[in-house]
Amino acid sequence: MSDWVRACALDDCPPGKLLGMQCGEAEICVVNAEGTFYAFENRCSHQDFPLSEGAIEDGTLECALHGARFDLETGRAVALPAIRPVRTYAVEVRDGAVYVEV
Repeated sequence: MSDWVRACALDDCPPGKLLGMQCGEAEICVVNAEGTFYAFENRCSHQDFPLSEGAIEDGTLECALHGARFDLETGRAVALPAIRPVRTYAVEVRDGAVYVEV
């Protein structure tokens, strides 16, 4: 069974920002891509490195360690060295906060 967990206030994650946090049992990376929010497991599938240290580029989340890139919509690996997707989580914005379904 999944639960909706409050991840952060909207003001904590302005456009262009990546924010790593613990949400329940999961370590999450919340991404604000020009006002659209996404949530990923905060671990690159290529190597165990926090995706929250990366950047948003052309509709992708780029890992800062080796440049692997993941599609913001699906978590699919779109640039080497990553070949496996990263887990994504459903996101809702309500009452001035970002909630993630974990």
